[in-house]
Amino acid sequence: MEIRGLSVAVHNLGCKVNAYEAEAMLRELENAGARIVPWEERADIYLINTCSVTNIADKKSRQMLHRARAKNPDAIVVGTGCYVQARKEELLSDGSVDLLIGNAGKGRIAELLSDYLRGDRTPVCFDLRSVHGYEEFSAGGRTERARAFLKVQDGCGQFCSYCIIPYLRGEIRSRALPDILREVRALSEGGYREIVLTGIHLSSYGMESCGDRERRERAFNAALPSESLLSLIREVASVSGIERVRLGSLEPRIISRDFVRALSGIPEFCPHFHLSLQSGSDRTLRAMNRHYDSAAFRESAKIIRESFPDAALTTDVIVGFPGETEEDFSESLRFISEIGFYELHVFKYSRRRGTAAERMKGQVPEKVKAERSARLIALDRERSAEFRRRFLGRRESVLLEERIEWEGRGYLAGFNREYVRFLIPCGEAEGEPGKVGEIISALGEKLCGRYVLAKAVQMR
Repeated sequence: MEIRGLSVAVHNLGCKVNAYEAEAMLRELENAGARIVPWEERADIYLINTCSVTNIADKKSRQMLHRARAKNPDAIVVGTGCYVQARKEELLSDGSVDLLIGNAGKGRIAELLSDYLRGDRTPVCFDLRSVHGYEEFSAGGRTERARAFLKVQDGCGQFCSYCIIPYLRGEIRSRALPDILREVRALSEGGYREIVLTGIHLSSYGMESCGDRERRERAFNAALPSESLLSLIREVASVSGIERVRLGSLEPRIISRDFVRALSGIPEFCPHFHLSLQSGSDRTLRAMNRHYDSAAFRESAKIIRESFPDAALTTDVIVGFPGETEEDFSESLRFISEIGFYELHVFKYSRRRGTAAERMKGQVPEKVKAERSARLIALDRERSAEFRRRFLGRRESVLLEERIEWEGRGYLAGFNREYVRFLIPCGEAEGEPGKVGEIISALGEKLCGRYVLAKAVQMR
């Protein structure tokens, strides 16, 4: 039996890296002759790319694996990703899952499935300690023809006390530049205009060349990784047809004046910086093992705004970390308000088995976490609206990404360089404002929820 002709449904959970990998696996299976069908349909093979960043992610991953088995008891259910890597021993005895792949071997999905179909029914989950070097496989931009996510790095060596991901993704591995550029050129030829560089710890791109962990840490503190990342950004931006380059999440420590000034000299670079804060309380940051304090983060924000006055700063914040007092949270809230973020991604602390924080005293009650989360979300709504108001009455370059219907009317939706989402009405008497994949000039007129309602003023 072979894959060719079999129907495959894929479901992804989790981060942008996971989404990229799910698309890459789907492409591999499609190239092997599989017929890709929507998740809602009955399929011969169900592939669930799982997540384990929180307890909720674990629960959703487990539910999706069981749901796949219920949809078709005769199907082959394949589990990949972080939850599989973390819970492989439990899943080996779970009758819902046939093939376990974890976070290594995803690039061999077609080969491993073929082996399984030929009679090798041993579930597989590779030991990450035996994995060295980046596993090359490409998503090839199967989705929207405007903005493509591009994975360039895997693994993490930071070991924040709350985070299980370094144990589930392995050591730092960077993708080879020729392989990256080969995919970027293919994406450009396919009509993509914007590339978003992403990784499990993007700031560590190129760091494996620094040797052991202690040397890597010294190099990181000296802001050396920014040179590798900066070279990568320049090379990607130089590919013909690519008009925008955006970055995924960065460590605050990577921000230096030289790095940011160099970015300001790259016309294609989008001034949107996602700097992971996690807490504005220095006591909590130390407990989290975050390697910086609030003063260093404040300086990073200042450096960015020196070169990019209207830069979008977005961040992640954890509330209810073990030992976080009301005073700690109030300090964090004041700091976050002072920095003036465009968007906050707020998470309630999730106790993860195998992390240092799991064993910490002072676990915060769920009711307190929910109350603190609500206060941060309210601040986010207020500050996000303030930031978007800056773009009213201004002509902005907007990359049109999709058609949507909102409040009964059709719009073309897309983002400006600062990652503010614009809506431009469709179907006007004078014709369409543009088409998906084009960059147009738009004039912001008013705020509509989290959107800026605008009109097309000039085709670029």
